[in-house]
Amino acid sequence: MFDIKEKKQRKKTRFIKVFSRIVLKIIGWKTAGAVPESKKYVMVGYPHTSNWDVPVGLLVFLSMGVRLHWVGKQSLFKKPLGWFIKKLGGIPVDRSKSQNFVQQVIDKFNEFDELVLTLSPEATRGKSAFWRSGFYYIAHGARVPIGLAFLDYKKKTGGFLGVVHPSGNIEKDLQIIKEHYRGVVGKKEQDMGEIKLAPPNDN
Repeated sequence: MFDIKEKKQRKKTRFIKVFSRIVLKIIGWKTAGAVPESKKYVMVGYPHTSNWDVPVGLLVFLSMGVRLHWVGKQSLFKKPLGWFIKKLGGIPVDRSKSQNFVQQVIDKFNEFDELVLTLSPEATRGKSAFWRSGFYYIAHGARVPIGLAFLDYKKKTGGFLGVVHPSGNIEKDLQIIKEHYRGVVGKKEQDMGEIKLAPPNDN
């Protein structure tokens, strides 16, 4: 029974990859870089300047065989659509001020054998003045790498630029991340924010 389910899942995954590759080719996009080898990692994407980043990004990473997950507030997962949102990769967390969001997500990593969690450090598709540091402390606390995903609209290329293993020195590691993203151009280049940390009270 398990083998049958596993075969069906593999067949479904292959279909999604092939379909996504075909659509990417039609719209003139290609992929680059290698998918991180780790079964669990935090995936950050930069730059995020347009609503188009979502459909294009999904096609890029599905074509590379990446099963994406994201976090959402608990109320999104209530009946009748909660099961469907989970199927789409959603993971419920308590976003109330009384709960430690970073620790909750770290705990989620400990629950899964495989988990690719996508987070937006810019927190907006408009021009961001800084990056929020939550993604870093989640990766560091969960002892997982950070996968550096990108969409370059000038080259019509998306994929991964590499991985960064958090050392605990966030300023140093952020400079490494910044170097990886040098030259990448978003859809709205004028809305690309600088890769730097938010003031301590804004994280």
